[in-house]
Amino acid sequence: DGYSQLSAYERKRLKNITENAKFFAALKLHEVSARLNQIATKRQSHVTKRAKPKKAEEETVRRRSMRLQRVEPSQIPPPEMPAPPGAEEQPGVPAGPLPMVPEDQMENTELTEGLLTTWMRISEVLLVTITDIFLMLSRYQDSLSSMVLSEENVRKVVKYRVCSMAIHPSESIIFVAAGDKSGQIGLWNVNCGSEEGACVFIPHSDPVNCMHFSPFNPAHLVSLSNGTLRCGDVTRAVFDEICRSEESFSSFDFLEDNASTAIVGHWDGDVTVVDRRTPGTSPELSVDIGFKRTRTVHVHPVNKQYFLAAGLVDVCVYDVRYLKSNGNKPVSSLKGHTKSVASAYFSPVTGSRVVTVCADDKLRGMFYLSLFFPCLFSQRHNNNTGRWLTRFRAIWDPKREDCFVVGSMERPRQIEVFQDTGKLLHSFCNIDCLASVCSINVVHPTKNILVGGNSSGRLHVF
Repeated sequence: DGYSQLSAYERKRLKNITENAKFFAALKLHEVSARLNQIATKRQSHVTKRAKPKKAEEETVRRRSMRLQRVEPSQIPPPEMPAPPGAEEQPGVPAGPLPMVPEDQMENTELTEGLLTTWMRISEVLLVTITDIFLMLSRYQDSLSSMVLSEENVRKVVKYRVCSMAIHPSESIIFVAAGDKSGQIGLWNVNCGSEEGACVFIPHSDPVNCMHFSPFNPAHLVSLSNGTLRCGDVTRAVFDEICRSEESFSSFDFLEDNASTAIVGHWDGDVTVVDRRTPGTSPELSVDIGFKRTRTVHVHPVNKQYFLAAGLVDVCVYDVRYLKSNGNKPVSSLKGHTKSVASAYFSPVTGSRVVTVCADDKLRGMFYLSLFFPCLFSQRHNNNTGRWLTRFRAIWDPKREDCFVVGSMERPRQIEVFQDTGKLLHSFCNIDCLASVCSINVVHPTKNILVGGNSSGRLHVF
């Protein structure tokens, strides 16, 4: 009666609300809720909570792969993670001279002694003469076609990816050195066959970025890693330390025929001058040449006061006589590169040509005329090696002034030889024995011998 003023719809709605309230009251939900709460509380009392560990002041940083850090393994290594308090550092290669002891000291010592004896013997009397500079191009192509790869001339010499190689100038024995990304140096006497004749040494803790047999004394093998420059002297069976630095080294080349001084490039763009005759392991001079990164340095074969430096998009020639700590200006510059340059080298006899490999997928050849670089060719070439392959370096054939060798991404896998006009002269391939990309290659100075190294530490000798 008190709701007579409401409409029929409102009275019906009020009736429904009242009936629903009576229905939920009959269910006694509040008692059920209280009972459930009591049961939950009782069960929880029997459970012991795990104490949360206290957060350490300095937590150990998880190790992340180079792929996740987007770091190219053929260049600068990932930054070192801070070690937790009290943790012992992993033992690395110590400073100072190191004995020539193989990685596995339980290996056949007779094999090691035989290999080092061979290296010493072929280095005693050696006169390298370049005889094929003016050989007709057709005859040169025929000599390339005659070079073959057989199964016994393929061998895994180092454990990881090949970063550098050097070939001994001996004309009687094929003797090759290879450096990998872990600091290993493998020596291989190819003439012994694929099952023997190789030993592995660990003179470095970081990638062996560059390596040369001394042109003055091939009994010396000079190798460079991120922080050290060493000389392996087989006559004393020791790896001497020439230079040590907190900076990361990228490449080097000898400034004199007697190999007593060298120019060393840094990943951060600087260069240093090293003299092996001075005591200690400090460089003679550290120089800022204005590069953000220096990948390769190469000394002119005739006028050795000039050296060629290649960095990001920079390729410049400098005069070592006028270097100072900063404010250095190049003698000449090579323009036209739009991405990072992987390598730049003078031609081996006169130094009148320069060949470069660039990430813009081009090979470039230029005349070197001291003040400017007239372009010889700009050849399209797939240089996209990716993150897990060593970047291509186009190297001149020491027997020719006008031909160079470079790795290839083409299939079937091959190593290519180009003329300084950009013309492809020959492709080294073997479907049965060569199934991988050979990023690093080296050519014998007098013999028709080519060695290619891949990302698994395997060498292929044509």
